[in-house]
Amino acid sequence: MTDTPLPPCPAEPPAGAAAEPRLRRRDRHGRGMRGPVAPPQVPLSASRSELFGDLVRDSVERLERRWPQLADVEFLIGDVPGPPGGPDGGWNDEAVPLGAVSESREGRPARILVFRRPVEIRTKTRDEKAMLVHEIVVEQVAELLGLSPETVDPRYGQE
Repeated sequence: MTDTPLPPCPAEPPAGAAAEPRLRRRDRHGRGMRGPVAPPQVPLSASRSELFGDLVRDSVERLERRWPQLADVEFLIGDVPGPPGGPDGGWNDEAVPLGAVSESREGRPARILVFRRPVEIRTKTRDEKAMLVHEIVVEQVAELLGLSPETVDPRYGQE
């Protein structure tokens, strides 16, 4: 066993000089600084908005297999709808919209918008949220295509 010498003590600052702050390389218990709670590839590290985006994407992919014309539609996620009677209009304090659709115009593709916060408030589990998101997407696609929701997805309302 070899003895290693201790590093020299830092020189004390001269009287009246400001001491430089030391860099903390370890916590006070000597176990090292905390790392991430979970590695980035596990779902724990995904934010609620990212998880919600995944649910919308899954629903859209499911419908695009049956309706290839949806490839030209832009699917967006909004946090909350605008104020009652605002640009989107048509809703009041009693009926908050969960989604919206806008037709294509002036070179802009048609858009379907799903509002994240109203959906999250109405659901408790991930499965409930996935089912509600899919119903909203189906209803908005049906409105855009001028069809009934049951035509767009035969399993609409059965899950």
